[in-house]
This record gives sequence, C-alpha cells and structure tokens, in this order.
Amino acid sequence: MARRLPPLYALRAFEAAARHLSFTRAAEELAITQSAVSRHVRTLEEHFACRLFERAGRHLRLTESARLLLPGLRDGFDALERACASLRSEEGALRLKAPSTLTVRWLLARLSRFRMHNPDIEVQLTSAWMDVDGVDFQHEPYDCAVLLSDGSFPDDWESALLFEEWLIPVCAPEAAADGPWDLPRLQAADQLHPTPDRRDWRRWLKAMKLDRQVPLRSGQTFDMLELGIVAAARGYGVSIGDLLMVAEDVADRRLGLPWPSAVFSGSGYYLVWPKARRGQERFRRLRDFLQAEVAAMRLPQVEFVRS
Repeated sequence: MARRLPPLYALRAFEAAARHLSFTRAAEELAITQSAVSRHVRTLEEHFACRLFERAGRHLRLTESARLLLPGLRDGFDALERACASLRSEEGALRLKAPSTLTVRWLLARLSRFRMHNPDIEVQLTSAWMDVDGVDFQHEPYDCAVLLSDGSFPDDWESALLFEEWLIPVCAPEAAADGPWDLPRLQAADQLHPTPDRRDWRRWLKAMKLDRQVPLRSGQTFDMLELGIVAAARGYGVSIGDLLMVAEDVADRRLGLPWPSAVFSGSGYYLVWPKARRGQERFRRLRDFLQAEVAAMRLPQVEFVRS
C-alpha cells in the first residue's frame, strides 16, 4: 500500500520551525531561506487543511493541530537518524562512550596505541560522567561503550569483560613509603570519598571486616573516582581507587598503597555494542586489543579479597 505522506522537506521545515518557534532560526538550521520555510509550512497546512502556527506579536505559537503532529515527527526523524547512522558507521568512525576516570587513567593511552596498530579504524571517544554507567544505543550517538557493570546487559547487545573492579585504598607515595599501615593509623586517617554516598569505602571496610573498627568518616566527598585519587596523591587523605587504574601510578611512585588489600566490588568494565550494528569485525578488533592490553599489565602485589 502506498504511503500517503506529505513531502519530507515540508515535514522537516515544520519540525525545525516548531522546535525553535521561529522561521528564521529554522531557515538557518536547514540552510534555506525564511520564505522557503514559510512555503513548506504552507504546503503542510494545505495538505492537512488546518493551521499549524499562529502569530502572537513577533512570536510564533503552535496550534492544537501542530502540537498533535510534533511528537510523532520528532520520533520519526530520530528513527531516520539512527537508521542512517547505523549505515554510516560501517565505513566511518567507531563512536565510543566511556566513564571519565577510566578515560583519563587507562583508555586514552590504549586507544592511541590501537590507532597505531589499526589505522583503518578511527575511534571517536566521548568521556562522560555517569553516576550509574549506561548507554542508550537507540537515542545516543554511540556505536559502542565501556561500562562499569555487573555484566547484565540486553539480549541484543554483545559484551566483553575487560577487567574486574578491585577497590583499594590509595594515598600520597610518601605516606606509604615506610610500608603498610597498622590499624590505628588507618583509623586516624582522613577519608576521601569518590562518591557522595561513600559506597566504595563502605564496600572495602565491610569486605575486610573492618567496618566496626574503622568508622566511616564524613570526610571530603567528590562526584568521580578521579578526583578522589588526585586528592589522595596530593596528600589530602586516603581515598579508594581501582587497582588496575592506579597500577601505573603506584609503579611510578605517584601513589602509595597504605593497606595493600584489594576487594572485588562485584562489577567490572565491559565493552558493549549492539549485535545488529554493521561492521562487527571492528568491534571485535577493538575488544581483542583492549583485552590484550589488560593481560599485559603488571599489577602491584596485593592481597585479593572476594567478599
């Protein structure tokens, strides 16, 4: 059955004008003239036999008919954009979303090496602050993502574990220069919290069976892991870090480990991507490279504790 739709160019012009409530700004966005936007809107009004805009002084106002039409058009154009993006991504860049701290401490250097070994694959990295890691491949402009998760993902995603998250206290290197701390020193230390809810310290203390001996202090709180690590390195207290992400700083004596016991958080960093996205070989090459990078790392000698 043939679809009885008005011209696509007219629908685009209306959607832009309705979004901006301005023919001028719609024309700028679409790179056409204001009179062309006006003609396209008039074409729609004739097609539907109703008014879509009303003038209120110098401003435009949507009619009731326009308010009914607009949501469906927005969804339709979003779907068109996603469909086109999935084809463009086969030959173009891999658009990767990743948490901020992981990006700074580990991923940037690995992607630089990946490009050297895979010059035919461009990775466009977006670093994003995420209180709870997530990605919406239907509505966000990404082809893949690295997420901290327990590994539960939708059935239509591919996923690959890069490394597990092991929580460990970190401090300035000179604070741990004379060896591991004893309990009284840990009890007296200023706690730095990478998250406002202090969940990382709580997990570590509980797993180490120190939650009754070391009070959870209301010290300085941050909204990302990186800030807590940086503050600890500068001597402001003791924070919780991820063992793999602090390994190079510990080896280079930019960080110290006052209590060398790492606790598994129950989560890990996973590379994920949609199964239906074209160009699957590129995702597999990125997965294999990152997993090889993890396998080649040398971690500090610590006690590993699974709670």
